[in-house]
Amino acid sequence: MSEEISKNYEEKMLDDLGELQRAVIEQIWELGEAGVHEVREKLSRKKKLAYTTILTAMQKLEKAGWLEHRNEGKTYVYFPTRTREEAGAKSVRKFIERMFDGNSLLMFQHFMRQSKLNDKELVELRKMIDEKRKGSKK
Repeated sequence: MSEEISKNYEEKMLDDLGELQRAVIEQIWELGEAGVHEVREKLSRKKKLAYTTILTAMQKLEKAGWLEHRNEGKTYVYFPTRTREEAGAKSVRKFIERMFDGNSLLMFQHFMRQSKLNDKELVELRKMIDEKRKGSKK
């Protein structure tokens, strides 16, 4: 990855993508890799989109470092440079920085006060806390 693309890759968040770009990257994550035709076919089930519209979105995603491609004959096959989980984790970190001055505990406290968690969800949170605690003792 070139230095310029790498810089864009680090800066552009999932939340920063436009609606179409977000829909395109979601389809590519779902498919694993895809050409313009496959993505267009999936997205056109909801709204008819021109081939060139999808192509432009994919080229912009590639320029921003979200996608790379390889040639298969005359066709470009695009694949993601990061997983949905990686992109989501980065968005969450950025949200915590922006809204809670980087303090995860403040965010969690706010979440606990404002959420209506049922017993099953509370048990799951307890399991996650216990696992985290065990992991930090190693």
